[in-house]
Amino acid sequence: MSARRYTKDHEWIIVDGDIATVGITDFAQEQLGDVVFVDLPAIGKEVTKGGEAAVVESVKAASEVYAPIAGTVVAVNDGLAGEPAKVNAEPFGGGWFMKLKVKDPSELDGLLDEAAYRAFVAESH
Repeated sequence: MSARRYTKDHEWIIVDGDIATVGITDFAQEQLGDVVFVDLPAIGKEVTKGGEAAVVESVKAASEVYAPIAGTVVAVNDGLAGEPAKVNAEPFGGGWFMKLKVKDPSELDGLLDEAAYRAFVAESH
């Protein structure tokens, strides 16, 4: 399993073989507040890097979740339908959103590692 990578839109991705798990960062869920609904993509949907892949709604706002890389949705976290607060409680664990079959592994190269993401958050907020 590879190291977790991050986008400047506050999504995270971790790849195991050719399958990538995607979610939002702890910082993102803190900014959103209490998550009350998650709209996940359909299995089989093709997502593009930077394209809208899901929507998360909180008591404060609705926000798009963008795909960190291109791929095909092979699984979604159905548990979020009944328990969307998992996104707040476990953003890096049980609060994951979707799994993608990786289309182009080189797209991972443009993502931030943990240190770079932390620096980005510190600089921009």
